[in-house]
Amino acid sequence: SRVMIHQPLGGFQGQASDFEIHAREILTVRSRLNRLLAAHTGKKESVIENDTERDNFMSAEESVEYGLIDEVLTSRNEPKDQEEG
Repeated sequence: SRVMIHQPLGGFQGQASDFEIHAREILTVRSRLNRLLAAHTGKKESVIENDTERDNFMSAEESVEYGLIDEVLTSRNEPKDQEEG
């Protein structure tokens, strides 16, 4: 599996004042997302901000090291009490 993190993205059209409203909202979401990722990964917000500036792809193992996921599952186990027939 691969994981990708990046800054929020949005597309909008309309009047200049609408652009300003949407730009403020995207910046607010970006700040909130950076705080959440920092809190859950243990990284500084400045590191998160830098790492999400552009698309940032990671392998499953790199995602564990980064702190995005706890572990990589390699297979699914069938329930032990399931019988055939």
